Amino acid sequence: MLEELKKQVVKYALSADRSGLCKHRAGNFSTRDPESGYVCITPTGVDREELSYHDIIVIDLEANVIEAETGLRPTSETLMHLAAYKSRPDVHAVAHTHSRFATSFAVLKKEIPAIVYEVAGLGCKKGYVPLAPYGRPGTPELAQSVVEPLQIADVALMESHGVIAVDKVLKEALLKAHYVEELAEIYYRTLMLNNGKEPPVVPLAELQQWEYPKQIKLLKK
Repeated sequence: MLEELKKQVVKYALSADRSGLCKHRAGNFSTRDPESGYVCITPTGVDREELSYHDIIVIDLEANVIEAETGLRPTSETLMHLAAYKSRPDVHAVAHTHSRFATSFAVLKKEIPAIVYEVAGLGCKKGYVPLAPYGRPGTPELAQSVVEPLQIADVALMESHGVIAVDKVLKEALLKAHYVEELAEIYYRTLMLNNGKEPPVVPLAELQQWEYPKQIKLLKK
């Protein structure tokens, strides 16, 4: 069932591991089938280097397991993924990572401002990467904590936890998680170079004005 989607989940979960966004068994990934509404999600307790697409579990939006080929259980943070899908009908992929710089700011309960223009590509409607309040992993409270931040952005820091990123496809959700980590590292280094003083930010109005250059003449279809 949904083999191609399962393979995508394995591919990008492994990519996250190898790029250092999260290691071993930390973090989790899912994608939602637009036709059935079923979600393909990573299992709990499996190193990603050992992960097969047969290990990916299929669930519905009410957390009922539909298929578990190898008998594994879905990630304990399944409720968080489902909350993202239920609150954002446009979303069909969720990446949850534990990258170091971003998580450091999450520990400090510190949102990341628009210090570079790339924030414009993260769906941040208010001009910063928001923070989801603390919720114990695996609980309904954690699931609920991401709902409000995901109404104003496609990415969020999770207090004392990590990062969540959403998109229509898992490749792009993971890319957004990468951008959050790069943004967090730039922010950290800027604060260090500036003796802890906040750097200037790109105004929200400026972020909202981006458009593809009209001067570039594209081929006519």
